Amino acid sequence: MLRGLMRQDFKHRTSRTSSLTLTRTRVRRYNSHPTLVFALFGSCDLFMHTYVYPADTMGTTKAESTNKPAGEEELAAVLPTGGPAWYRQGYLLRLNSIILALVMFSSANGYDGSLMNGLQALDQWNNFLDYPTGVRLGWLNAIYWLGCGVGYPTAAWLANRFGRKPGVYVGYLFLGLGCALQTAAPNQTSFLLARLFVGVASALFGNSVPLLINEIAYPSHRGIVNSLFMSGWYVGGTVSGWVIFASRDYPSSWSWRLPSLLQALLPLVALPGFLLAPESPRWLISVGRPEEARTILTRYHAGGDTNSPLVNYEMLNITSAIEAEQEAQSSASYLEMLKIPGNRRRLFISITLGIFAQWAGNGVVSYYLSLILDTVGVTSVKDQTLISACMQMWNLIFAIIGAYLIDRFGRRPLFLASAVVMFVSYVFVTALSGSFAATQHASTGAAVIPFLFIFFAGYGLSLTPLLTAYPCEIWPFRLRARGLTVTWVASICAIFFNTFVNPIALDAIEWKYYIVFIAVLLIFGITAYFFYPETKGYPLEQIAAIFEGPTSQGGIDPERAAKCLDVFDDVKSLSVTHQESI
Repeated sequence: MLRGLMRQDFKHRTSRTSSLTLTRTRVRRYNSHPTLVFALFGSCDLFMHTYVYPADTMGTTKAESTNKPAGEEELAAVLPTGGPAWYRQGYLLRLNSIILALVMFSSANGYDGSLMNGLQALDQWNNFLDYPTGVRLGWLNAIYWLGCGVGYPTAAWLANRFGRKPGVYVGYLFLGLGCALQTAAPNQTSFLLARLFVGVASALFGNSVPLLINEIAYPSHRGIVNSLFMSGWYVGGTVSGWVIFASRDYPSSWSWRLPSLLQALLPLVALPGFLLAPESPRWLISVGRPEEARTILTRYHAGGDTNSPLVNYEMLNITSAIEAEQEAQSSASYLEMLKIPGNRRRLFISITLGIFAQWAGNGVVSYYLSLILDTVGVTSVKDQTLISACMQMWNLIFAIIGAYLIDRFGRRPLFLASAVVMFVSYVFVTALSGSFAATQHASTGAAVIPFLFIFFAGYGLSLTPLLTAYPCEIWPFRLRARGLTVTWVASICAIFFNTFVNPIALDAIEWKYYIVFIAVLLIFGITAYFFYPETKGYPLEQIAAIFEGPTSQGGIDPERAAKCLDVFDDVKSLSVTHQESI
């Protein structure tokens, strides 16, 4: 694809007539993807792509939509073939084991983020905090996310300035402070401060680690391992749920202090793998250390083969993209996200994805499950904590399934399927909750529970695995850390709204509040259909072509393009020799 993009760029710059011809033959982009059931989408789609999107940011043509992206074919040409499976190759087994350890940071965040949901069902915790309700309960949940809001911009700055790993070390410091203070908290103020520290640690983990995974992953594994990061959230949520279930009958405050202490467990499990993880080769190239980057790529992507065509191809792709970005602008900032149509579209995707991840209705279920179960007649502490623990396991299963399907079906089909499943299940949750409120039939209230599980199955298909994976893909290197921060901050803003409004609304209008989320889910489906492009099959540095068109490689001039074409010819000749030797 790189060669094709460069030649198209050369033609685009030297022949305006050719460019106009391409523009007239452009076909609407979503030709081959499944659609929602709304007939209006087709005509609206044609209007959007004819009059709203610029001609050079339309994405794929009709001809391209029926074939693999050119970049995928070029990558396949330099990937080793005919060898053993990755788990039988020491260097890939080592790399993926490191990445699996890094996923545990998401599990740590999942434990921290899910902890409050379980604690609210414990009498000892409620007694310690004087049975919080309404705004007080909202603030107890929100303080963790306030810490995240403070931590994410800092994490992005650390990741760009010092590398992808240093921010994680700072995260360990804040986690240690927060965990110790929460476990030993003598009063409500100490508990709140501890949750703030834990939130900062979660932000440092949640921003730095997915960037590192995205940038060290083996090219053909990137989609899956990227998506597994947020799937790991539910490992922590599952551990949290079962720990609280096991400690629920402790007669002392250790029923909630022990789960608080165990917040340190998963980060400690992740520590050995993190210490073995390499620094991002893309960051090393960006700061003028290409030889170190090549050494890392050679070790982890080629098993030490210094003549690997794959490493040569990656070095060419990464170096060309980063140099082009640096030539275009000497320093990156958040304002750069507004300067060109492609970045504005990325910004829209990052913001809306962060919001939908919390306003899809999961914000009510995730943090106020005990209140929801109260409204449908499930009031036993044992039953509530058991349902919470089982739901976390269920969520984990479908998040992993979603991650596995990312590269099989693509991002857009999963977004759309997720929207449909969540919409339908939430309609049933709302209807059954309303019926229970009117009739008080226990069987009607119990029928809500399966649909809550179905809802989270739909959520796990896309919003869990793609919350960090999608922003990490669509943003170019120079803005990747900031782009992920935008998604997280948008998500936190939505969480703050949920945290303060949800308990009040549930107390005031109960099940009727669910109608709001039915509308939000409908909007999510429409937004994903019109604005979320497919990135399946594109090498990381070439996804920019979806947003800026064929000239997206940083505006390479014709002379530079010709030189790069010569280098790429050398890479392809090496790949032929490599494949013949296998």
